Amino acid sequence: MPTLDRQDNVFILDLGDGENRFHPDWLTAVDAALDEVEKADGPRALVTAATGKFYSNGLDLEWLFAHADQQKEYVADVHALLARMLSLPVITVAALQGHTFAAGAMFSLAHDFRVMRADRGYWCLPEADINIPFTPGMSALIQSRLTPQTAHEAMTTASRYGGQDALAAALVDRAVDEDAVRRTAVEIAQAQVGKAGDTLGTIKARMYAPALDALRDADTSLG
Repeated sequence: MPTLDRQDNVFILDLGDGENRFHPDWLTAVDAALDEVEKADGPRALVTAATGKFYSNGLDLEWLFAHADQQKEYVADVHALLARMLSLPVITVAALQGHTFAAGAMFSLAHDFRVMRADRGYWCLPEADINIPFTPGMSALIQSRLTPQTAHEAMTTASRYGGQDALAAALVDRAVDEDAVRRTAVEIAQAQVGKAGDTLGTIKARMYAPALDALRDADTSLG
């Protein structure tokens, strides 16, 4: 389960050491961690990271298929997390040490910056291959954070991007050695801790207003 730590002015939210799928309990834990980050006083920033082979594999499809009657509420909760991260009033950096797929990739896009391992691991939106359309909110988020060409390729071809390819496509901001991923993310975050506060939150809310509106809309259909 996710755990929150603090290194000077940088909060570090470790998403876990498994596939870090969006189980309802995982979503609750992440939301509670973000509460703590928002309520803290003074300069601060947030790094999300993970341990092991995966950063996040996105939706917990096993849970979702077993609780099909709760799909609307579940997807709404996922949308709420993406919207919250996109508009969080602190600088956020995703440290992608492993595979970052589907809603996990979308979660990374909701951060201000991304650092990816250069030599192993993939960033991928596989929805075209697994026959799960993007919701309008998910589409809006992706298209708000990527160039039109990159968004089109990533969304329609389910391409897998290694670190250097992800950097070239501006999916990530840095591609570094494995042992430098988390450290680099913390360095980027530490340099921006003074930005935390209402002004930054307002800037993000206005910058991404269309995507945030779509994520908060009632349309949560995956079909």
